[in-house]
Amino acid sequence: MAEKTPRKHRIAVIGGGPGGYEAALRGAELGAEVTLVEHQGVGGNAVLTDVVPSKTLISAAEVASHMATAGELGVQFFARDDKDRPLRPDIAVNFTKLNQRIRRLAQKQSDDMLASLKRAGVTVVQGRGRLDGPNTVIVDSGPKSKEFDHIEADTIIVSVGASPRELPSAKPDGERILTWKQLYSLTEMPEHLIVVGSGVTGAEFASAYRLLGSEVTLISSRDRVLPGEDADAADVIEEVFKRNGMNVVSGQRAEKVVREGEEVVATLSDGREIRGSHCLMAVGSIPNTKSIGLESAGVELTDSGHIVVNRVARTSVPNIYAAGDCTSFFPLASVASAQGRAAVFHALGDEVRPINLRNVASNVFTYPEIATVGWQQAAVEDGTRQGRVAKFPLEQNPRAKMQEFKDGFVKIVAGNDLGTIIGAVVVAPRASELILPLSLAIEQRLTVDQFARAWAAYPSLSGSIVDLARSMHMPQE
Repeated sequence: MAEKTPRKHRIAVIGGGPGGYEAALRGAELGAEVTLVEHQGVGGNAVLTDVVPSKTLISAAEVASHMATAGELGVQFFARDDKDRPLRPDIAVNFTKLNQRIRRLAQKQSDDMLASLKRAGVTVVQGRGRLDGPNTVIVDSGPKSKEFDHIEADTIIVSVGASPRELPSAKPDGERILTWKQLYSLTEMPEHLIVVGSGVTGAEFASAYRLLGSEVTLISSRDRVLPGEDADAADVIEEVFKRNGMNVVSGQRAEKVVREGEEVVATLSDGREIRGSHCLMAVGSIPNTKSIGLESAGVELTDSGHIVVNRVARTSVPNIYAAGDCTSFFPLASVASAQGRAAVFHALGDEVRPINLRNVASNVFTYPEIATVGWQQAAVEDGTRQGRVAKFPLEQNPRAKMQEFKDGFVKIVAGNDLGTIIGAVVVAPRASELILPLSLAIEQRLTVDQFARAWAAYPSLSGSIVDLARSMHMPQE
């Protein structure tokens, strides 16, 4: 009698964002039978309405900034009139074309991800998924469909993301009062954009729209912008904002935002009113975990509705995992992807390294950018972690001088004993690229002396990191 072929491990993934996509792809590569349920499009909010679109917008803003300051480098732009006399042209932004490109690139990225899943053998089902106990996913294909798919699974991975938080006193209308998902439907550049919220999302969009030419007012309920970032880094960004003509209102809440015809009016906690053409509400997000069967399946949630997971993305139910912004971990696309991989590796018995959030690098895509990893200076100052801190101003770097980069710095946090690198901050154009060697140093527990032995090209911005590490030399006793 022929031996019966063993059944493949069945994995059902709800949500096709970075976490769900990575889980589905790696599961299929490891030989599992994988079904992914997604109602919007592969990539989810991160690709279609959040990370990819916003960073595409920011890239255009950086180009506009470079063009505006090119004269300082000796490069000038001129047109000619009918008498062949030079005219200095204005820098104009075709906002309709810009948003069309943003949507096109986002859709292309989503299509590429879908193609990768299909090549790997993943079954992709269009619809909204919800749990029916710990081993079944029900798929709702929409109001026109009366049938529901039932997907049986040995392992379920929930990656449903999050949505913009909405306030009753500032209800988005999609035209003048907007969330970050609604910005790309605009057909004209906001004349005066009011941004409520000075966290990462608010700061990034405020920076981009100011560089693109909009008047921008940034309302911060805290004493400074980016309150969750390194204080020195936040100070640099706020100084750049103000120098570029942004109106930064600190220590005030927007009690309400209403539309009056073609204007919006934001009323501050001290009674002042700020009028603009549009308002972006950047006041956080809420996880998309409501009414998808988590509680009835026994999955533990926080008071805010986030799914409680451990360092391998496992929930309180052994065969259910979760990844991304719907979980209690960092709301970063890179972390979501890592959670997706960890979940699949753990479920299939493959080697898995628990995620160490202390080693996660993050980036704020303002101009200049802020990149951070590891322990920060505040932890040293309050005694949470022993260490020493050193900083190197970017303006002293020769490559920065050549490119007229005057704002920013590199900061390293090292242990007191061996000088092991335990944290870092980079404030610079493309800080997101410069943080990688410092992330590697922290992951591999390199000392400042070991790091300083690496060769940086001269001149280069990365040379600042090596120079700083060299200045932190630990003398041999």
